Amino acid sequence: MTTAAQLGRFSLGVGDRFGHQAAAQLRAVQQAKERGIAVTPVWNKSYREHSIIGTHSSTVRDAADKAVAELNWALPYFVDADHINLKTVDLFVEACDFFTIDVASCIDQSTDEPAVEEFASRHPELSRVIEIEGLGEPIRGTPETFRRAADRFLGAAMEAGRIYRHVRAAKGESHFLTEVSMDETAKPQTAYELIVILAALADEGVCLATIAPRFCGRFNKGVDYVGDVEKFEREFAATVAVVRHAVTAYSLPESLMLSLHSGSDKFSIYPAVRRVLHKTGAGVHVKTAGTTWLEELIGLAEAGGETLAVAKEIYQKAFLQREALCLPYADVIDIDPLRLPLPDQVDSWSSTQYAESLRHDIRNASYNPHFRQLLHVGYKCAAQLGSRYFEALESVASQISRNVTVNLLDRHIVPLFSPEGR
Repeated sequence: MTTAAQLGRFSLGVGDRFGHQAAAQLRAVQQAKERGIAVTPVWNKSYREHSIIGTHSSTVRDAADKAVAELNWALPYFVDADHINLKTVDLFVEACDFFTIDVASCIDQSTDEPAVEEFASRHPELSRVIEIEGLGEPIRGTPETFRRAADRFLGAAMEAGRIYRHVRAAKGESHFLTEVSMDETAKPQTAYELIVILAALADEGVCLATIAPRFCGRFNKGVDYVGDVEKFEREFAATVAVVRHAVTAYSLPESLMLSLHSGSDKFSIYPAVRRVLHKTGAGVHVKTAGTTWLEELIGLAEAGGETLAVAKEIYQKAFLQREALCLPYADVIDIDPLRLPLPDQVDSWSSTQYAESLRHDIRNASYNPHFRQLLHVGYKCAAQLGSRYFEALESVASQISRNVTVNLLDRHIVPLFSPEGR
């Protein structure tokens, strides 16, 4: 039986674009356990990623199960149907046991007046002052703020309920975990809006394991956080307090926790997250490891010879296709075309130049975040190489495996979840 409690206090969403690094990722989680850091792995892949690469949800399940068997992992793990909606969910039902229900597109789609009135009649407390332990001052709800929030978010919560019930009918209530994602929106949700959202999801009967709100700042793909870290820490702490309040107020699962969709590598906010978790005892689910595919590219480059040539060819393809590659990610990347190296320049690079330009190390003068972001969204170009890419991966598998494990353990798990951050 799957329960939200099985997710544990700390869990990590690990992306693996091409399905070759599940064992290397799990090895990082295993080594963390040996250090006393308990983390539950959740392998995730979205419909968009499957459609670009030509895989399906059973591919992720097979890779995760194989890694678990190979490393004798006896603790919980999950496979996430990432960012699904009612049109795509059926492609994931059989293979997945974690469902990230994405209803961001339903936000700001005005909700029918009768539904808002019915919601208001059930929740008069949302139009009054709300005292929340852990917040410096109360949240002052009014009939006007309530109607604005309900109009913005109630329709999204109702859509989440429809998707949740669809999955429950197929799998049974106790055989999957549910996350509701509202992070891919133009502006953050306020603490008050999050209370309204959680009340609405409770009314819909959604058995939430995690909730993914939109936080302040920018969470661009593959690079560090852009924004005020101190403001983020205050907002993150307030959101933890709101979730705890809603668990009691609306009989949500006691193990409900925040999900942070980091877009990978948000190193500057890891200390802030760790401090809040340590102070409050809260847990968190972090989706961070889309950069596994970049560790593959780094490994190919470091090996030199033919595999370096493959890495260079992938960049050339990405450069030429950059407008199409970037379009679906326009809200989560900041690439200055003038700071992208030309393919002819990259063709002249050594292994070290390519790897250092790509590896996320701001202390290295060669690091180029524009180059990195383009390749982060350019995995389609590797897929276009077909078997050549997979043969290149296999030829330097041990190097790549080390990169993936070290990156996930030393740069993500330990800074996030170790009490000391080291």
